Formats: sequence, C-alpha cells, structure tokens
Amino acid sequence: MTNFFTHHGLPLLFVGVTLESFGVPLPGETALIAFAVLASQGHYSIAVVIAVTAAAAIIGDNLGYWVIGRLGGRALLARWRWLDRYASRVLPQGEAFMQRHGGKAVFFGRFISILRFTAAWVAGLTGMAWPRFLFWNAAGGIVWATAVGLAAYYGGQGAAHAISRYGLYGAALVAVGVLTVVVVVRLGHRRLGP
Repeated sequence: MTNFFTHHGLPLLFVGVTLESFGVPLPGETALIAFAVLASQGHYSIAVVIAVTAAAAIIGDNLGYWVIGRLGGRALLARWRWLDRYASRVLPQGEAFMQRHGGKAVFFGRFISILRFTAAWVAGLTGMAWPRFLFWNAAGGIVWATAVGLAAYYGGQGAAHAISRYGLYGAALVAVGVLTVVVVVRLGHRRLGP
C-alpha cells in the first residue's frame, strides 16, 4: 500500500485536500499527516508535500466560496420557505460578524475541522469581498499546511528514530510529545478565536 502512495500519492493528496476544502467529507488533514510522515521516511520532499497541500486547500476553499457561497447559496436557501425564513434572521448577523471578524474566521477556520470548509461558504454567502477572502484564505492554507506538515514530518522522524533506538516505549514518548504540542496549539487557537 505504501508503494501505491509513494508512486501516485501527490495527485491523490491534491484531489483529497481540494475536495475536503470544497466540502466533501474526506480526511484532508489526515492525508497531509500521512504524506508528511512518508516525507520523513524519504519518499517525498516535505516542501513539495506542503506546497501541494497549501495549493489544494486554497483552491478548494475558493471553489466553495464561489460555487456554494456566492453562486448557489442564496438561491439554495430560497428554495425552501422555512430555510429562507431562518436565513433571513441569521444572515444579517453573519454578515455583520464577517464584516468585523471575517479575516480571522477564515484564517483560523482552516485549523478547525468543520470550519475548514464552511468558513469559505459563509464568507461567500455573506458577501465577504473576494480579495479579502483570498488573502486570509491563502494565509490560513499556507500556515496550516506548513504547521501540520512540519509537525508530522518531525514527529515521523522522531518516531522512527525512537522505535529503532528505544523500541515501542520511545515511540509512545514521541506520540505523547506530539499530542501535547497539538493540544497546546489547538487551545491557543481557541483563545485567539472570535
């Protein structure tokens, strides 16, 4: 199975992250982690894995912004009376929120699984200006791909070294260390959120 991913992986990584960012429920972050670990084993360049992932995240979010948010969103909401009434009450608040905090929501939304794609939809639906969306979306996609990719890359190298030197106890220690870093980063993002 590893052989398949080392020969055909980067296009699959690109498609998977693009579709997840658009809104298809696929494990894009898990794919990034897996490919970063493969890079730590010498199968890929971590720079290429990060670049492919960041590009896919940006493209997928922009597709969601335009197709679901801008082009389809309001028309889709208007199809059902109950949903249109609900949207009429909620959208003004969403528009005000996106006016004040849209950049932060798009940037930090990249790090939270359900917001990873819905932030783009909401930005398009509430009329966030596309240049502003693109800037914050690109910044979030690049930082997310770099942070998660490098954490998995160095965690993968550390785990391989720990297993070869200390056995499973070393791998468990590395896993606890990586998990601690992930928890601290996630808690930091929650405090910085809107």
